Amino acid sequence: MKAEILRLLKTERGYVSGQQICERFHVSRTAVWKAVEQLKKEGYGIEAVRNKGYCLIESPDILSETEIESMLKTVWAGKKVIYYEQTDSTNIQAKLAGENGGAHGTLFVADRQVAGKGRRGRSWESPKGVCIYMTLLLRPDLPPEKAPMLTLVMALGVAEGIREQTGLDARIKWPNDIVLDGKKICGILTEMSTEIDYINYVVTGVGINANQDGFPEEIKETATSLMLAGGRAVRRSELIAAVMRRYEEAYAAFMETGDLSRLQERYNELLVNRGRDVRVLEPQGEYSAHAKGINSQGELVVSTPEGEEKHIFAGEVSVRGIYGYI
Repeated sequence: MKAEILRLLKTERGYVSGQQICERFHVSRTAVWKAVEQLKKEGYGIEAVRNKGYCLIESPDILSETEIESMLKTVWAGKKVIYYEQTDSTNIQAKLAGENGGAHGTLFVADRQVAGKGRRGRSWESPKGVCIYMTLLLRPDLPPEKAPMLTLVMALGVAEGIREQTGLDARIKWPNDIVLDGKKICGILTEMSTEIDYINYVVTGVGINANQDGFPEEIKETATSLMLAGGRAVRRSELIAAVMRRYEEAYAAFMETGDLSRLQERYNELLVNRGRDVRVLEPQGEYSAHAKGINSQGELVVSTPEGEEKHIFAGEVSVRGIYGYI
């Protein structure tokens, strides 16, 4: 009930009477008072005035189940939130839940990770209080070979959510990074458990550089944050909600066709690789090519200097710009 009361206080301007809250949620005045007191202890500034009711006067950048749930306007994505002040990795926790009956759409969020994981098993320790670390647990009715496209669906949701919430020109670096001004602000990692012909579960993890004010010397030329790019801090719970709403919409379009045909144009409009010369790195060697965009299967379509068109699968190669990170 805390999340519902908090959502009401955020949406209503001015005071909301205790009686109005009681009638809205079918609870007693005592239950309302207790919920408000809990919210105050969590850091929310709520003013209570006799004969007027409650008014939210301050809402700091708090990450909690209550705060995130109060911001969400989705049907299923993130409707159940599990929050950790610190955990090994939200992907690890989501996979454990996946093995133990966790519900489709459960969102795992952490303020800090100590065993974050990227592509090819790279690990890192993540700072507290400035980033978004979240993983969505999915149980899609899809053949396993289609699951990798869910990474691109999330990339679209993240890029559109950032653009909506901050006004910044977030772009997608195929297949799983989000960039601003040529620097990385977000990475996405999808993992899954499958049988031969069906998926047990999929987890898609997202790490967004939100409010860092600087980076170590070794990565400052390739990494940035939303605060550094935009000049102001972002409210992480609001951004999580925007990403979940955009993702839920994109996911529905993807599931309707089983491919990216309905999302392909939107994705390509935000694809920073599109129309650029790239360097394709394969186990057999590397070559230069010109990126045209993705196809309906999420493959990057490139043309070689010899005029040959190739379709690159995300799991097989890495693509970097000839002149730098992009």
